[in-house]
Amino acid sequence: MKAPKPGKLKKRVFRSWITSTVSISLVLVLLGGLLLILANAGRLSDYVREQIGFTLVLHDDLKEVDVLRLEKVLASTDYVKSTRYIDKETAARELTEELGEDFSGFLGFNPLFASVDVKLFAPYTNSDSLAIIEKEFLEFPQVKEVYYQKDLLAVINENVKKISVFLLIVSGLTGFIFVSLINNTIRISVYSERFTINTMQLVGATRSFVRKPFLRRGVSLGVWGGLVANSLLFAGIFSFRNELEGLIKPADLVVLGYVFLLVIVLGMVISYVSTWLAVNKFLRLKFDELFY
Repeated sequence: MKAPKPGKLKKRVFRSWITSTVSISLVLVLLGGLLLILANAGRLSDYVREQIGFTLVLHDDLKEVDVLRLEKVLASTDYVKSTRYIDKETAARELTEELGEDFSGFLGFNPLFASVDVKLFAPYTNSDSLAIIEKEFLEFPQVKEVYYQKDLLAVINENVKKISVFLLIVSGLTGFIFVSLINNTIRISVYSERFTINTMQLVGATRSFVRKPFLRRGVSLGVWGGLVANSLLFAGIFSFRNELEGLIKPADLVVLGYVFLLVIVLGMVISYVSTWLAVNKFLRLKFDELFY
């Protein structure tokens, strides 16, 4: 015995809803991944900048209390993130490991000086700030010489600017593609019910009355698509958290929360606007035009 027509219609509507939800969810997963990258791009840039700092070469006759006083003063400044004191013996041992042979045994003495490696906070790693900080370091009586890789820092700062511009352009183009994909999914969903829209108009329904159920369904698709996308994003991030270390920080729940909320909001807004435009298009068409 064949299923009654209302049952078939319900199944068809349900399959259409599932298909639209899955399509929107997959697009929102990609959009959420893009948002995560953008949200963490600044952190990644800061991480790279903060790996390069100053080496303060110290005078050879310093006492331990002088070194401690220097480290304490450095730690109290606004621009120093961390310091590491390296005595002559440690410097010789590290250089020997790098060279693969004991150079001090060949020379008969250790020619290296004690030093302090200083890492700066990212906002202070631009060229102007570095020049000022270098002068301040040279004013310390314990410091004999200041060394840092000026050319490398200049290259990093320049590349960070280029990458930021490139990332913004790619993000804009990618975001446009994602919005277009969701828009096309909604349009196809509404297109399949264009005759229903026309029938409602023929029986006297106003445009706002016709739009209402479609807009409600569009928002529903956006919400469910966002929830499914967030579930997939959450599972993916914590499954590959070790591989994503440095790019995305899974422990930063505030950033993840904002991204997940934005995914749902964007899903709702894009679905709502796309539904509004699609329904309005078919509301303006005459019956004969619905066949084209």
